[in-house]
Amino acid sequence: MSVSSRSAVAIHALTMLARWRDHSLTSTEIAESLASNPVLVRRILGSLRDAGLVWSTEGRNGGWSLARPARDITLHDVYAAVEAGPVLSRHPHPPSAECEVGRNMQRLLEVEFRDAERAMEERLSRTTIAHLVQQVLASERELAQRNH
Repeated sequence: MSVSSRSAVAIHALTMLARWRDHSLTSTEIAESLASNPVLVRRILGSLRDAGLVWSTEGRNGGWSLARPARDITLHDVYAAVEAGPVLSRHPHPPSAECEVGRNMQRLLEVEFRDAERAMEERLSRTTIAHLVQQVLASERELAQRNH
């Protein structure tokens, strides 16, 4: 799974949990909204649980719930919980030291990629799950007004 799809699934799931915060949701309910597989959703929810963003209860009325208020969960928190490693891939092996480009490219790309990743982290830190819920509700109100 690509970096963006793990994060997108996790953000979608957390937004659902925040939207219907008065009761827990099952991984099947979340998977239906994603048009995805509940096993995949459970795997991602497990990473979110390990990061302290959600918790689960077993049994008949079991399911997943937010472990923190939605206003305290940023998109960067979610990204950090489900992604491993840097966003931008580095050289898979050292380039040739015999080539002037090869001698310099790793060092040059490291600076550029690190700056880009910092910018992404800063941007994701500005948006919370609560903000996404507000946007969903505003879009739904707008849709309802157009249909009446």
